[in-house]
Formats: sequence, C-alpha cells, structure tokens
Amino acid sequence: MREMLTGGPLDVLTGDYLAELTMLILARDRLKDPSLGYAKTFLRQLEECLGLALERGVRIVVNAGGLNPARLADAVRELAKSQGLDPAVGHVEGDDLLPRRQELVLPEGLLAANAYLGAFGIAECLRGGADVVVTGRVTDAALVAGPAVAHFGWGAGDLDALAGAVVAGHVLECGAQATGGNYAFFREHDVTRPGFPLAELHADGSSVITKHPGTGGAVTVGTVTAQLLYETGGPRYLGPDVTARLDTVRLTGDGPDRVRIDGVRGEAPPATLKAGLNRLGGHRNEVVFVLTGLDIEAKAALVRRQFEEGLAPDRRPAELRWTLARTDHADAATEEAASALLRLTARDGDPARVGRELGRVAVEMGLAGYPGFHLTAPPGPGAPYGVFEAAYIGAGEVEHTAVLPDGRRVTVPPAPVTATTQEEPEERAAEAGGADPGPTRRAPLGLVAGARSGDKGGDANLGVWARDEPGWRWLSRTLTTELLRELLPETAELPITRHLLPNLRAIDFTITGLLGEGVAAQHRFDPQAKALGEWLRSRRLDIPEALL
Repeated sequence: MREMLTGGPLDVLTGDYLAELTMLILARDRLKDPSLGYAKTFLRQLEECLGLALERGVRIVVNAGGLNPARLADAVRELAKSQGLDPAVGHVEGDDLLPRRQELVLPEGLLAANAYLGAFGIAECLRGGADVVVTGRVTDAALVAGPAVAHFGWGAGDLDALAGAVVAGHVLECGAQATGGNYAFFREHDVTRPGFPLAELHADGSSVITKHPGTGGAVTVGTVTAQLLYETGGPRYLGPDVTARLDTVRLTGDGPDRVRIDGVRGEAPPATLKAGLNRLGGHRNEVVFVLTGLDIEAKAALVRRQFEEGLAPDRRPAELRWTLARTDHADAATEEAASALLRLTARDGDPARVGRELGRVAVEMGLAGYPGFHLTAPPGPGAPYGVFEAAYIGAGEVEHTAVLPDGRRVTVPPAPVTATTQEEPEERAAEAGGADPGPTRRAPLGLVAGARSGDKGGDANLGVWARDEPGWRWLSRTLTTELLRELLPETAELPITRHLLPNLRAIDFTITGLLGEGVAAQHRFDPQAKALGEWLRSRRLDIPEALL
C-alpha cells in the first residue's frame, strides 16, 4: 500500500482481499466472534498508510469488508480517530444472503452465502464524498469500475465503457500477476520483486495498464494477456453491470511498461447475480508414506493392501484416495532424490474416522510394512474442510445498498436491461495460411506458448496463448480438446469446453469438475489448478521447427 501511495500519482487505490477460500475462512472467524468476518490485514496496512492517503488525496476502495463491511467501516473510523484523522467512510452491503436464507430458499447448513454485487454501490459512496469505501462481496472488477462510474458519470446504459473498465479491473485484481508475477516467461524479466499494476482509465472505457516508475517486473502485452486469461470462461465475461466481450479486447504496446486496452464491447448483463455458497463438507486427513529406492510400485501396492485390510469395516472413511508421486530418481545421490511419495487422503463426516482410525492403522504398520517404512509426519486429528458452490439469484431479489459517510442509505437498483445467456460463437480455427508447416520436432509446448490457470469453484480454467501469428495459426488448429485430454490425462473423463480468442491469440479451456467441490475441499494435489498451465507447457508434442 505504501509503495502504491508513494511511487507516483494515483487517484484511487483499490484492494482485492476476497477469494472463495477467504470467504470460508472469514465465516469461521465470524462463528467464533460475530464482530469479525472482515480482512484484518487491511486494518494493519491502513494503520501505516491512512494519513498518507488522505494527505495525497487518494481515495481507497476495498472489498476487505468480507462478511461484515459495516463493522470494518466502524473499525476504520476508530483507527482514524486514534490517529487524529477524520476520513469520510462509506460502505456497501446487501451481498450477505444468509439472514434471508429461508426467504430466498437457500440450502441448510451454510456458513456463508454472498451475492456478487457490481460497481454502482461503490460509485454512490464516492459521489457521497467517501475517502474510504469498504465493501463485502463484490465482483473483483467492480473495485475499478466503481470509481470509473463515479468519475466519468457513466450510467447503466454505457455498456462499452463499463465493459472496458471491467476488463481493466480484471487485469488489476490479482496485483503483480499483471506485472510479471506467475508469468510463464518469467526468465525474460527481473521479477524478483515485481511492482503493482495501475490503470489509466479514459472516458470511453479504454485504459493503459502500467506501473510506477522504478518498480520491478514488467508490463507487456504478454503479462496482460496472461492475466486476462486468468479464471475467465469463454468470450463472454458475465458481471452484474455488464457482460464484457473478451473476444473484442485489443492490446497494443504504448511504450515501455505500458499496454493499451481498447475496443472492448459490452452487452447487457444477465438477469441473475452469481452467489457463492460456503458450507462445511466434513472432515479430511492425509497420510504421506515415503517409498525409497527399488520396487516403488510394489511397495505402494503393499501399503494399500495392508492399510485397507487394517481398517475396521465399521470405521472405514467414506472416501479414500491414493496418489503415487514418482519423485524418485534412479541411482540418486541423496536419499530424498531416491524417494517417491504415496499420499492417502481420507474424507468422512465423522472426524474420528479420518483421525484416530487412520493414525491407529498407520502406527500398527510401522514395524510390519515395506522396507524403509516412514511417513512425512505422524497422522494428526484431521480437520474440517469446506465446500464452495455457485448459485444464481434474481438481481432484483438482492438488497444492494450504499451507506454513505453521512449515514444515508441509498438503494442501488439492478441493471434496467438484462439479457439471457447467449450461445457462445462457434469455434473457428485460425486460417492455415495455405502452407505446410514443414518439419516438426518433439518439444515442450511451453517453448512456443504461454499458459495461465486457476480455479472457478470446482472447475479449472486454463488459458493458453501464442506469442506471434504463425504460432497462433498452429496452436488454434492443434490444441483441440482431444489433444488436451491426451496431454493432461487427469482430464480424460471430464467435460471440457474450448473457446478461441483470436484477438489475444489465445484458447480458453474450462475443465468441469477437475477440482471436485472447490479449493477448500482439497480434492487434488494442486487444489486451485494454479500449476495446471505449467504442467501443460511441460508436455511434449510435435511442433513445427519454424516455430522453435
């Protein structure tokens, strides 16, 4: 926060503190203490920087309110008073659906249920004079679109401008991911300490993504492309205020560390708002066996037989999942390099079945198992895990409210014009160019393509892009859903949707169900699919030598 406030001119500082997993963590905080439920990190940052922001005339807009934005707004006022400051603080509420669970017919057992609100509540607070605006669950991009609405006076009908601001907000929302953080071609830039991105917004919705002078990392068409592909889902990026057409986005270099975004078209938003529902799914535990040296497969088979036979039939967990990671190397110079990991994950509604029962069996195997038996850690008591699911609720049923600094409450109406979800445009491969690609060589895909991946509930999103037009023509023809299943065998039995984004030279894949019940359920080794793209880039296929 200090770096952004002191590194160069800024009108508005935004902060995105919420993710699907964060909402579950905040819900558990609120169970222990009803006055909590917000991101305490924000207050620690503000303690150092509030005076600086007020001195420089920088307004602050954050979603750190989480499940309790009103309480965080009060905490900001208390903090300011202790420092002799008097900022105008507004907040946005109405996203919390849990108090209206019966009225809205939501499932039982929820810890949190929050609708994703849009930009206009934030804009109302800013128009009402707020120096600091605190929200609960809004779309990540609303943190940027809200200040743009307030500054330029846009209305609900300014769809193209709104869509442009939403795209800029999507680029900014994950901070340094737009300036070289988590970037496929990270070796091309010094990303030891990347700076944070900022957007210069214009009245027509266009923007320039840049960063403060002298900060690390880089802003390039590649880094911005990578972030645009992160956790999207096809050409239409749905939101409560506008549907932004990602297939209309144009990116052009605008000088060192400057990338211009324009051409974004907007459509009417859907009539429903997405809502995130969080509940406890049960209890889980994990035991990791270390298998060293020879006969790894046979040792793993012995572990499974002994363990499963050792479980009392009436105490067996509802789900047992075994995963063997062949991290071992032949004739290794260190013991660790000679070892593989066999991971057992157990889930059940009864904590005893994934705690005491697993520990009992593992201990009894200790002197009667495979040669070299040991574990990475003794089995613990197990822990509860959460489940995230998305639901959709009529926008008119949500009580979107801006609470202004003077206490006035302003009801924010839903979008006046909505659209039903349209079918996505038919896939179209890039033209072959009429020429044979020539000889090929077996090589990793990552030599010619970048990737960025992440989670959307229980689904994984995977964006892949080419770095030039010849690469795009080859990639769009070659990387089909069938080839993706071959390269990533974990996806072989799952539904996959594929969308082409020619302006970005990119393909967007959504892999349904890869992450089970979401990140908190820890369904797989990489529960948020963060490294799925890097796995794909490491896979080898026949690539034209002209591209290599």
